[in-house]
Amino acid sequence: MEWVKTINNAIEYMENHLTDDITLSDIAESVYISAFHFQRAFSMMAGISPAEYLRNRRLSQAGAELANGNERVIDIAMKYGYESSESFTKAFSRFHGFSPMQVRKGSPLKYMNRYTIRITIDGGSIMEYKIEKWEAMDLLVHVKNFHAETSENEIPAFWDEYYSNEEYRRIPGYLGICAQRKTESTVFQYGIGCKASDVDGVPEGFEIIHIPEYSWAVFRCVGPSSKAIQAMWDKIYNEWLPITEYELIPEYYIENYLPGNPTAKDYVSEICIPINKVQ
Repeated sequence: MEWVKTINNAIEYMENHLTDDITLSDIAESVYISAFHFQRAFSMMAGISPAEYLRNRRLSQAGAELANGNERVIDIAMKYGYESSESFTKAFSRFHGFSPMQVRKGSPLKYMNRYTIRITIDGGSIMEYKIEKWEAMDLLVHVKNFHAETSENEIPAFWDEYYSNEEYRRIPGYLGICAQRKTESTVFQYGIGCKASDVDGVPEGFEIIHIPEYSWAVFRCVGPSSKAIQAMWDKIYNEWLPITEYELIPEYYIENYLPGNPTAKDYVSEICIPINKVQ
């Protein structure tokens, strides 16, 4: 998948629908990827979430219209998706630093131009990865549903919840797996657990996720696990996917937490993503 082109096409779609009621699923569907992977890719490549981008662009355009026109505040508020002048004024003031009426009287505005994503080369960043063929496998996991927009903060809390539960803690929790197969859905499953072959039976609170046979790109992350994993995801989306001969299969990914102290500087973890070679 040409990630740079895909994200720019998504930006074009958002720009063409600034005054329409569009959802994350609508944007993702317009570029034929899942809402989860679009949310992740856009946020890492643009530095803000799709929702933040839309909100800031709408408030930027609303400010320009307020300063240069005679439309009522409520009309502009409704045009850009706000149901009341109060909610619009609050968001407007937070973004611009001044209320709509102050802007009408000449207070300065903030303006955010539309984004264009490009590949830039900053230096010799090294990524260690390997391509491996894995047979189909079953994973034993404790699963919870998440929304793409809020998962970044909720998944770390899910890990804390897992390890605070004495029953769950008896199952080796060294794998984190994301399963997102429906393009139109913003909901995905995230599970914590291990290979099913590590445990006899299916304990209460756990289930089996079957992973088909794939080729996988396995990225080595070195350092305290939370920071190392996040840094590698940034590199995957910003440096590897835009130029590689492989494309991501947007159905699963696995984070593999190897034995050791996860807070140590030399701790090793892995990000594993299923891929196809671009034809």
